Amino acid sequence: MATPRRIGLEVTGMTCASCAARIEKKLNRLDGVEASVNYATETAEILVDADDRAGEDVLETVLETVRGLGYGASLPRPVTPSVSDAAGPSPEPGASGSSDHRDRLVISALLGVPVMVLSMVPPLQFDRWQWLAAMLAAPVAVWGAWPFHRAAALNARHRATTMDTLISVGVLAAFGWSMWALFLGDAGREGMTMSLDLWP
Repeated sequence: MATPRRIGLEVTGMTCASCAARIEKKLNRLDGVEASVNYATETAEILVDADDRAGEDVLETVLETVRGLGYGASLPRPVTPSVSDAAGPSPEPGASGSSDHRDRLVISALLGVPVMVLSMVPPLQFDRWQWLAAMLAAPVAVWGAWPFHRAAALNARHRATTMDTLISVGVLAAFGWSMWALFLGDAGREGMTMSLDLWP
């Protein structure tokens, strides 16, 4: 009987614990594989019950399975002491993804705060202010929320739902209703203002 091999993988693209649970469940259905996926560290620990040659085939199947679910998977890159010392500490798993999310958050906040202020402070509502609010909100709803929309679409292909689905549907519903009210309803009329009331 072959000695089990323990292999670590880097898994990217997970946005909640249910993503990790879904990957883990799928991997554990593979023959000769025991998997444990950690959402916080974006890693997976794989126990492969196969010899070296067969283990490579199983590992390739594991990588394809994770990628087929819409997530990224790769073996950790080896770090040589000279490169590590020259370049400083190695980046944390998912560092580049975190940087992208941070950029989206900052830009979305810069665009979203003026929309909130315009919508809630009537004295600032100049003529046709609602059209400016729509132009500022559109990038937030589409580009800012893109990781959620993408994850929801990938999950939908596999007939699964996660928190990404809830966020994506909520954003699209709110944005879609706002666009309908602006273009087809009374929200886009000249001189329209909104007041901040506890009761309508």
